[in-house]
Amino acid sequence: MHRVQLHYTLRRDASDALVRHPLIDLLQAVDAHGSISAAARALGLSYRHVWGELKRWEDELGSELILWEKGQSARLSDFGAKLMWAERQAQARLSPQIEALRADLERAFAVAFDPSAHVLTLYASHDDALPALRAHAAAEHNLHLDVRFTGSVDAIAALNEGRCIMAGFHTLTQPDPDSLAARTYKPLLQPGLHKIIGFGRRTQGLIVAPGNPLGLHSLQDVARTGARFVNRPMGSGTRVLLDDLLAGAGLSAAALSGYADTEPSHAAVAQAVAAAQADAGLGIELAARSRGLDFVPLAHEDYHLVCLKSALEQPAIQALRATLHSAAWQERMAALAGYTCTRCGDILSLRERLPWWTFRKKSSPSRRRMVTDSY
Repeated sequence: MHRVQLHYTLRRDASDALVRHPLIDLLQAVDAHGSISAAARALGLSYRHVWGELKRWEDELGSELILWEKGQSARLSDFGAKLMWAERQAQARLSPQIEALRADLERAFAVAFDPSAHVLTLYASHDDALPALRAHAAAEHNLHLDVRFTGSVDAIAALNEGRCIMAGFHTLTQPDPDSLAARTYKPLLQPGLHKIIGFGRRTQGLIVAPGNPLGLHSLQDVARTGARFVNRPMGSGTRVLLDDLLAGAGLSAAALSGYADTEPSHAAVAQAVAAAQADAGLGIELAARSRGLDFVPLAHEDYHLVCLKSALEQPAIQALRATLHSAAWQERMAALAGYTCTRCGDILSLRERLPWWTFRKKSSPSRRRMVTDSY
């Protein structure tokens, strides 16, 4: 069976045919004019080119396309005629779908030809505010966010490897310098190389069934009752947060029944609880409220956007900052359950937001001489 591949072209001028194939154009010309030479003239091509293309397609498809008989005009073979018929049928039957596809492609490519539009690739930890930001930025600021959701660790790694312009990750609002979060993110971030752009503050806690039937108000309650817990995967910021909260509560991972059971996002955790597949999971308030579930707050955290310092002047970053600074976006974000705006759009240093780096003050020249002279 022969497979069909779809191709498209970008042109300034419009074309009447929704889908064009060069072979069909050749067949139609030969059928209409009765010879290869006349078909070539009608198409504005050379005889050698048209003849060569017909032979190439015969080899490709394994069947004759044109019949030549001495003293008679060239005509299509049965196979060639059926190809033309099939093409006409496809055009007639599929024209609405093809036109819709072409319109979608043209809308997508319109961004590339609009000098006022910007595209920013963002690898980010799962967060329900980001889809809202993506829609707002496109509608109000002509900024198109290419958001790829992944774990916090993978997002920063993608930034450092040049696979994106910006990464999204999150930490407690006052992270401990000796925490797992510090040990996880400190090797990935470098003061002077990276800059944080403020995004927002959100609440994480236990997502539980309506009415909280098991009376779960802490991780200790989850451990004590043996409630079925659902976790997030390794490499996710929420998994790092959970392990820090467990350590703070004096609990081990083994204390939670279901610690090894994971879901890929906050929404998936909430769905597992809503479907009674789990009794509790750690997630954001918005994911719980949007599914009619109860929520027990455990921690406030800052969601950070980070980029290289060298990228701050890029038009896409400037457009993002303008979006985040806008009153319309800040009102939109404040309306999301569990979110508040904090330094939204401001450029922040790593040392200001994350207390994980200490730098020894440089000694004075006289002090250095004294140290040198003492040896």
